[in-house]
Amino acid sequence: MQPVTLRTARLELSLPRGADVDAIYEACQDAGIQRYTPVPFPYERSHAEGFVERVPSDWDAGKNLTWAIHEGTALVGTIGVYRIDGLGNGEIGYWMAPASRGSGRLNEAANAVIDWSFAADGLDLIRLEWRAVVGNVAPARVARRLGFRYEGLMRLALANAKHRDDGWVAALLRTDERMPQPWPVLEG
Repeated sequence: MQPVTLRTARLELSLPRGADVDAIYEACQDAGIQRYTPVPFPYERSHAEGFVERVPSDWDAGKNLTWAIHEGTALVGTIGVYRIDGLGNGEIGYWMAPASRGSGRLNEAANAVIDWSFAADGLDLIRLEWRAVVGNVAPARVARRLGFRYEGLMRLALANAKHRDDGWVAALLRTDERMPQPWPVLEG
């Protein structure tokens, strides 16, 4: 699959590039990114270089599609559709650099990715899944705002370099109304 660039009012989602290596490395020093995402630990500059080099071949394979989220020339995060199975299913994942959190950029980027994922001239998916480590509340609130429906708990299903955790799972169907949904794990 050829890489696709997506644009929103203030963001460009495109392949990460060599100029992003330092920003990716710096962002992945964040304790939250290291705790809640599957980045290597400790995260070294060579990991960022390898990530930037690997993304184009991941697009060629059509199973894991990652975009760098840029505002102007600054990298503010990454987002992707992963585990694309050829049967209409995929999984959205994302992280934002600490200085870029809480400004609506992630909602903006995620809506563009979701639109393209469900579009007939995009991935033409039927179901887009979301997963996170139990207790990772901020990304869960984003998923809820995007219209994802909470589906349950996956016991010890999420692993990274240091941890194996229970995970929350939610999904959005192409036919779902994309309005915030109640999630019992985020209530109260």
